[in-house]
Amino acid sequence: MNIEVIHSEDKAVFDALVTGVRQHRYDNMGDEETIPLSVVARGEAGELIGGVSGRTIYNNFLIEVVWVEKSARGTGLGRRLMLRAEEEAKKRGCLAAQLDTLSFQAPMFYRKLGFESVGVVPGFPGSPERYFMLKKY
Repeated sequence: MNIEVIHSEDKAVFDALVTGVRQHRYDNMGDEETIPLSVVARGEAGELIGGVSGRTIYNNFLIEVVWVEKSARGTGLGRRLMLRAEEEAKKRGCLAAQLDTLSFQAPMFYRKLGFESVGVVPGFPGSPERYFMLKKY
């Protein structure tokens, strides 16, 4: 055995690791397709002004990113996008939604939508607190 450190992005290594994780998941959970799910808002000129993006798998909606253009924050757009994405996830049979967020981002926003903190990585110099959140449907 040889253990090595790679100091640059290596797509082949990353892809091989993901393939291994997927096989392990399949061996333990059975076959289920990961299906992308995004809900976006566009402005008058077609420009992206916000969105929610993630994937559904094993009755979970795994939310990977939520963003709203600075000028549209506080207008209710983020809430509308989240609710629409959750509505679609429920149609796919999801029983819960999961996400993580940093303390300076939006933990209170998600709590208002019914998410609960299920884990916290405390902040330390150079890194804010990180919240892992869950909402059961």
